[in-house]
Amino acid sequence: MHNRFKTAATAIALAAAVGFTAAAPASAETRVTYKSAKSTSSYYQMAVQIAEAMKAGTDGEVIVTVEESQGSVQNVMEAKARGGDYVFTTPPVLVKLAQGGKAMFEGKGDPKFDEIRALFPIPSLTMHFVMSDKSGVTDFAGMEGKTILLGKGSFGAKEGAKYLGLFGLEGKVNLAEIELSNAVPALKNGQIDGFVTAGSWPAPNVIEAAATTGVTVLSLNDDQIAQTKRTKLVIPAGTYTGQTSDITTTSLPVVAYTTTAMDEDTAYQLTKTYWEQKAKMGAAAAWWNGVDEGLMANIIGKIHPGAVKYYKEAGMALTDAQM
Repeated sequence: MHNRFKTAATAIALAAAVGFTAAAPASAETRVTYKSAKSTSSYYQMAVQIAEAMKAGTDGEVIVTVEESQGSVQNVMEAKARGGDYVFTTPPVLVKLAQGGKAMFEGKGDPKFDEIRALFPIPSLTMHFVMSDKSGVTDFAGMEGKTILLGKGSFGAKEGAKYLGLFGLEGKVNLAEIELSNAVPALKNGQIDGFVTAGSWPAPNVIEAAATTGVTVLSLNDDQIAQTKRTKLVIPAGTYTGQTSDITTTSLPVVAYTTTAMDEDTAYQLTKTYWEQKAKMGAAAAWWNGVDEGLMANIIGKIHPGAVKYYKEAGMALTDAQM
């Protein structure tokens, strides 16, 4: 009898222990795929930095895998078929076009596009019109007759060509047939007078050109900015070697997105960790220092409820359209 009682008591204790263990919260890691841009781009480097920041800021609970992309349109298109672990970057205007089935998304509309939700802004694609000091060019009118490198196929090349047309320079500048990757040596040896590049600021190729050749990055006036229909952006004095005053230029905002398939906890954790790690990222790569609460205004669509929770906690003002 005594032995049977002991056996029963042991069994009850064991069952209780098993039950307790099953109920204890498991420290499960969250895995996320972050799709950004080509591996040679600054945006891919940013993705790697974000992945490292997420791991450090969550003690390894959030593991981000960076995935190479051919560009923003592909990233948006894939939102139709990806799951709740998908994060991607794109200019907000492309999300709007996808949801409206317009431009490059014409005939490719999908209800899934309406499920895209923003998480946080990342550094903007910033236009740089870089002229060598030797060229003597300090404004757009001075570019007439000069040799300019626009590059091919990129956002910066298309945007640069658009601006030349808007400012009356189409057919009045010589366009160099050189790859953008060779811009700095070409500027240095006098093959070109200037180049156009779009990327987050400070842009690595502009840093190099300013330090080795001496350059002027052209500013746009308010009328020119209005003509471009882009967002105004100011690059503070001292960003580049020899830059004694602010540069006023244009930008195309870029935002990190997911879809409603992502759970609120993950979206909250990603957004919170991003903002809390931003200063550390900025110490390692200066382009993060251009991101602040002011860029939240660039998010023109809805923000994920998990991210909204963080923004409310942090006291960041959101618009009705964002919620």
